[in-house]
Amino acid sequence: MDFFPIFLNIRNKSCLVVGGGAVAERKIALLLKSAADVVLVSPELTHDLTTWRDMGRLNHQARGFQDEDINDRHLVIAATDNAEINRHIAELAHAKRIPVNVVDQPELCSFIVPSIIDRSPVVAAVSTGGASPVLARLIRSRLESLIPAGYGRLADLCNRFRQRVKDHFSKPEDRRLFWDRVLEGGVAERVFSGHDEEADQLMERLLADPRLDQEMGEVYLVGAGPGDPDLLTFRALRLMQQADVVVYDRLVAKPILEMTRHDAEHVYVGKERDKHAMRQEEINKLLARLAKQGKRVLRLKGGDPFIFGRGGEEIDTLAAEGVPFQVIPGITAAAGCATYSGIPLTHRDYAQSVTFVTGHLKDGSMNLNWDMLAQPNQTVVFYMGLVGLPVICRELQAHGVAGEMPIALIQQGTTHMQRVFTGTLENILETVERERPKPPTLIIVGHVVELQEKLAWFEAPPHSEQGATSPVDF
Repeated sequence: MDFFPIFLNIRNKSCLVVGGGAVAERKIALLLKSAADVVLVSPELTHDLTTWRDMGRLNHQARGFQDEDINDRHLVIAATDNAEINRHIAELAHAKRIPVNVVDQPELCSFIVPSIIDRSPVVAAVSTGGASPVLARLIRSRLESLIPAGYGRLADLCNRFRQRVKDHFSKPEDRRLFWDRVLEGGVAERVFSGHDEEADQLMERLLADPRLDQEMGEVYLVGAGPGDPDLLTFRALRLMQQADVVVYDRLVAKPILEMTRHDAEHVYVGKERDKHAMRQEEINKLLARLAKQGKRVLRLKGGDPFIFGRGGEEIDTLAAEGVPFQVIPGITAAAGCATYSGIPLTHRDYAQSVTFVTGHLKDGSMNLNWDMLAQPNQTVVFYMGLVGLPVICRELQAHGVAGEMPIALIQQGTTHMQRVFTGTLENILETVERERPKPPTLIIVGHVVELQEKLAWFEAPPHSEQGATSPVDF
């Protein structure tokens, strides 16, 4: 290693920064977060540095650097735009054995400032030894997606229970195994989901009987979004990769399903029109039963679980059964498909509201509030409406919507199989007869569709039957 990794305690310690530009501002921001006593020497300051000075957060000397400025400092940062001054500061600091950092000149540094992931009190630092700060930031951004924001609260919990665990387990190996179970099990997930009180209660029970953590698992109700794996949330991805069992729907995109743990058990519960692999009530009971077996269960649903996803029914059962669960929202099909097709759902000049409805036929009809859906200056999005499209076009016009009203059909939106068909309520059925779109296809009705050709930014490659499948049957 070119540099020895170390964390310094500079709380209330005098730290000198020379320079008042943007680089100095970034360094001072970190020093202030570490509760350092910052002395800043510079004739001029940035706006934020001026604000911090006026707030009394730092001691500003409005002049150039003087050799005696370095006396009695615990740390020095040279951040001027003059290479000779920076070198001189470094030489003085080295002579007094004071840790010094010279911005963008690693050969003059006795320490470097790494790229930081702050989950205080948990802090991770990434460094390339000054070779490539951009690479360090790139690595940090990757790690940011893997380290939940709740890790700081989890560290606080560990600190609170540390002595009690040490007193309870006399052997270091037993303590290590206990903490492994805590940090990879239900306690950690309760902290990450914001249930700190439940986490404390579970810790109390585990200390009374360490076997309890094997008696109850948890259900993760995760929204998989509209198809593009890049639209998954960080939290969804983390839970997908730690679940023991994956319960998934018919149209969860294959690339998304492949991002789950490879050794996890996969249970298919997909539904097709008039053909269900498993009834909803059976799915609800399955989730509860698997969790009660001590398993971490991923319920992977297309789009968002709470928008036509029946997620509320599933967690209602879990709550009644006393099974821990957490819900991770996903990008719903309306938002994802509209964005990828270049159709803003609202626009100041075209639509001031948006309505989501299900267009699923029941007994050959749709029991919808057509008067409400026919109101002007709005966008209406129909999920699961392809089969019922003739009814949608007929009823909207019958309730006062002009036949020239624009309409768009978005097939397998956000994926490489995306196709967009536009027309009007009067002629869209001719397009359907000619193009034969297939589910999943989302329907958007409103003047915002007029913007589609102008604002379309996503281009799917030439149509191929080998493409990804979108996960929402709409």
